[in-house]
Amino acid sequence: MEFKLVPIENPDALNLILGQSHFIKTVEDLHEALVTAIPGIQFGLAFCEASGDRLVRHSGTHEELEQLAILNAEAIGAGHAFIVFLKDAFPINVMGAIKRVPEVCRIFCATANPVQVVVAETDQGRGILGVVDGVSPKGVEDEDDIAWRKSFLRKIGYKG
Repeated sequence: MEFKLVPIENPDALNLILGQSHFIKTVEDLHEALVTAIPGIQFGLAFCEASGDRLVRHSGTHEELEQLAILNAEAIGAGHAFIVFLKDAFPINVMGAIKRVPEVCRIFCATANPVQVVVAETDQGRGILGVVDGVSPKGVEDEDDIAWRKSFLRKIGYKG
């Protein structure tokens, strides 16, 4: 077994969701979940088929995001992995819909941070072991940091 570290190409620091599913139906079901969650949403998604033709299946409402998803899915190359790139939308607004898709097994990350995917490669294929999402903490928040966090969440409308 060989371990690889695959950096996610995300030149515009877009929000992305990386997960694992179990069926070719994933592409259409994720597409439907996303457009239902946020009408007019701009996204691209790609899914690595793990059997049959073993193609990178894809869909979306934004050609550049779809191509970015394809590029990253090919680089990861792990069976049943999917990646979604969002424009002008946030994972928090679509995560519930994605998690309700029956084929979705797991979400590895939902972030706009730099991401590295830890992949194991065997003679059979590749699998995602986990991700490195962002960078390591520098310390522990103090009272000023707590006040800033609470204020920020209320300012952007996520807390009342």
